[in-house]
Amino acid sequence: MTARELTLDEIESLAVGAWVLGTGGGGNPYVPLLNMRALYKQGHRAHLMPASDLSDDDLVAGAGGMGAPLVGAERLGDPQTIVRAVRTMEEHIKRKFTALMSVEIGGGNGVRPLMASALMKLPVVDSDPMGRAYPEGQMTSTAIGGLKPSPLALVDVRGLESVVHNTPNAKWTERVARKICVEYGSTAIMCAPPRTGAEIKKWGIHGTTTKAIAIGHAVREAQRRHEDAVAAILAVEPGVLLFKGKVVDVARRVTEGYLRGVLRLDGSDDFRGVSARIDFQNEWIIAYRDEQPLAMSPDLICVLDSVSGEAVGSETIRYGQRVTMIALPPPEIFLTPKGLDRVGPRAFGYDLDFRSVFSS
Repeated sequence: MTARELTLDEIESLAVGAWVLGTGGGGNPYVPLLNMRALYKQGHRAHLMPASDLSDDDLVAGAGGMGAPLVGAERLGDPQTIVRAVRTMEEHIKRKFTALMSVEIGGGNGVRPLMASALMKLPVVDSDPMGRAYPEGQMTSTAIGGLKPSPLALVDVRGLESVVHNTPNAKWTERVARKICVEYGSTAIMCAPPRTGAEIKKWGIHGTTTKAIAIGHAVREAQRRHEDAVAAILAVEPGVLLFKGKVVDVARRVTEGYLRGVLRLDGSDDFRGVSARIDFQNEWIIAYRDEQPLAMSPDLICVLDSVSGEAVGSETIRYGQRVTMIALPPPEIFLTPKGLDRVGPRAFGYDLDFRSVFSS
């Protein structure tokens, strides 16, 4: 396997870009970024490799966090805990991993595997199974591919460790693991079901870490030059502007291990006199303009600070913030019938057929 060392500047950009791809969820990358700064100061380094360089029989660990982002911001994870999740899985399957991968590139989960990479001296594969963040474990390319849905390991900072040994499908893995996560306090660190190199090459969504770094670099460069950072994102990604306005209300609650709620906006600039609303389940799921559907999963709904261009999460957004809503196109696999069954509006309980903002 060939892997290159990531610079700390790239990791800074990754944190910004992964937060954009988090579509409101995935956890705030700030604490994982602080951990990476500390690890690099101590002399540790993280490495990134393309999925194409995996051998078919390599074994890859998906490492990241699970739970409600609001709780994750209060009970902070650390590099040792994510390493323990991977080691717990190795002990269970009685085999060592040869690489790591994000469970989702969105939010803090786009950075967390680098923490394990730095300490375990294992490369991170430049792929993930979502291409963004989704709230539920069956909303993945690997689940669409019918890959084995278990085992899955869950640990937390207090020393709790659990393994979901066997389930019939990914939905059941999510249901059982979510119950454990709730008992842990609605936040946990996880090691996803092990994947072979052949499985990752066939079913992974590739180049997503590099993509997040490019988005973050564009935002940071625009900030440095005092240019429009939102426009900078739309210059490197084929997205569309949906809305600009001010947050006038946010209602959220932690329930069943998710952060659910409704965000309401009043329009500004070209959108003055128009209202918008976004329903969220960790991530921004469906956006409405004047109560008519505007954008919906699997299109990526990204809410950005109108000045800095940086993403705003469902757990951090607050009254009075000036924000810009954009949409980015999803990975093609989620636009297939099987993909829409898992991540379309009906998968979240909405009586709506998916209509993309990118439809001609």
